[in-house]
Amino acid sequence: MSEHADVLIVGGGPVGALAALRLARQGRSVMLLEARAKDAEVRDARALALSWHSRRLLEEAGAWAADLPATAIDTVHVSQQGSCGRTRLDREDLDLPHLGAVVDYPALVAGLGGALEQAGVQVRWQCRVTAVKSLSQYACAEVETPDGSLLLTGSLLVLAEGGALAETLPGIRRLTHDYHQCAVLAEVETELPPQGVAYERFAHDGPFALLPHGERYMLVWTRSQADAERLAAADEAVLRDELQQAFGERQGRILSVGPRATFPLALRQASQVTSGRVALIGNAAQTMHPVAAQGLNLGLRDAVGLADALEGAADAGDARALKRYAASRKLDSRAVVGFTHGLIKLFDGHHPLMNRLRGVGMTALDTLPALRRKFAGHLVFGVRG
Repeated sequence: MSEHADVLIVGGGPVGALAALRLARQGRSVMLLEARAKDAEVRDARALALSWHSRRLLEEAGAWAADLPATAIDTVHVSQQGSCGRTRLDREDLDLPHLGAVVDYPALVAGLGGALEQAGVQVRWQCRVTAVKSLSQYACAEVETPDGSLLLTGSLLVLAEGGALAETLPGIRRLTHDYHQCAVLAEVETELPPQGVAYERFAHDGPFALLPHGERYMLVWTRSQADAERLAAADEAVLRDELQQAFGERQGRILSVGPRATFPLALRQASQVTSGRVALIGNAAQTMHPVAAQGLNLGLRDAVGLADALEGAADAGDARALKRYAASRKLDSRAVVGFTHGLIKLFDGHHPLMNRLRGVGMTALDTLPALRRKFAGHLVFGVRG
């Protein structure tokens, strides 16, 4: 049994869903393939830091409702433990209402689900893609469903998830770097309310972010694998005390730390983002370290870049259009991945001289308005040629 659509999209997360909405707006038939069941609870502890630009892209697609529970980010405060120097980025630097917003992953997925339904996008639930292939006139996906195997075809196949599937395609290999680290996630209550300030702190035991999350913060702390396991199993007071020591008194006392979750961290980047009639976006194209919170924002720009490149193409798998997509995303992807990876290397180690040099660099960025605005613009809008 075979079914056909102009575009098959593998992965119904935020990046795949946004691509589906943008491509359906062009009048294309889109089939979105998602492994989970339609009514299954989305169990994901992540709070996502989205740039103002990403929020606008989701709003344009009808996926950011006025009542979506989100917390605004107006200021980002960057510092390092045990040394002077800091950088403060404000919404006024870019003349924006906000720099970004923090939203829980399940809430964002629910908003996108409603937008997909309203747009009439066909979503095939409980579809696990086992193989993909690109032929001269179409691409195909082998799918396992509760009712058996299925062969689906499309003029274009988009991988928004499934980096391992991409490795089976000609010309694509994944470059991988295992950080041997985990991210520890927990909700944190401080004595003072967030008031729109997000903190990025390069601490001795690993960088962490405190993202405003309602009246509390969401902690994302990079630790060694052993440390992450220890903190996940320890009493609340252990993590609270270690965080207080690393963060200081900027928000007063840390009053409580909620349940913890951990995620392993690795960098994975595809050597190219197209192969025949297959295009890669989001996590299929690159998976990044969470420092600077750029991964999802980059993936959403992939989705929009693909749709923009295909605008006006009669064939969704047109080689020239896919070449335009690959060229348009090259600079942004390499710059953001390189910047994120470089931050981890730059702040690895705490020799007094290196601490002082990093402090001088952050102070210079903070005191040069033109440089600060350019840096903030790259974080919010991406790197554009």
